[in-house]
Amino acid sequence: MWNQRYAGDEFVYGTEPNSFLVEHAGRLTGPVLSLAEGEGRNAVYLASLGLDVLGVDSSDVGLAKAQALADSRGVTIRTEVADLETFEPAENAYGAVVSIWAHLPSRIRSRLYPLLERSLKPGGIILLEAYTVDQLARETGGPKDADMLLTRSKIEREFPNLETVLLREIDREVQEGSYHAGLSSVVQFIGRKV
Repeated sequence: MWNQRYAGDEFVYGTEPNSFLVEHAGRLTGPVLSLAEGEGRNAVYLASLGLDVLGVDSSDVGLAKAQALADSRGVTIRTEVADLETFEPAENAYGAVVSIWAHLPSRIRSRLYPLLERSLKPGGIILLEAYTVDQLARETGGPKDADMLLTRSKIEREFPNLETVLLREIDREVQEGSYHAGLSSVVQFIGRKV
């Protein structure tokens, strides 16, 4: 599905980074692991700040576009084709993990999220933005499966070992290409490994 979505010339989520990521990018240290990176807009932005970034995604088509975007902006990113259902990030390897719209079924999250906690260096952070279950009533983006949508309580339960820096559910305007456009119900989380 993702190779098909990314197959055209257009960047379906645009080429500009996620605004929540931009707002808090100063908190990030490298290397950065960016999940479900797609066509590269967030990884390229982070690389432009001088961070070492590894973008992982199941779509080789998306990651090829990510590399092309990086080349066009004069930055270098690393990419890896990986299925998050089986992906195993290296232990104690990352200053930050970025998860922007990486909506996963709970059975995958329950395996992956502890590995993400373990992959952080001491003091490292996870920065996450995802649609909440309230988004089901909107047609402005995100999956139509409540199990894949997040809430404050799910995040508190699924990242039990991180110190919460920020955790909120809000409604905000999202303008990211043709698939994320309009008022959206989101959860935003920053957690630190202590």
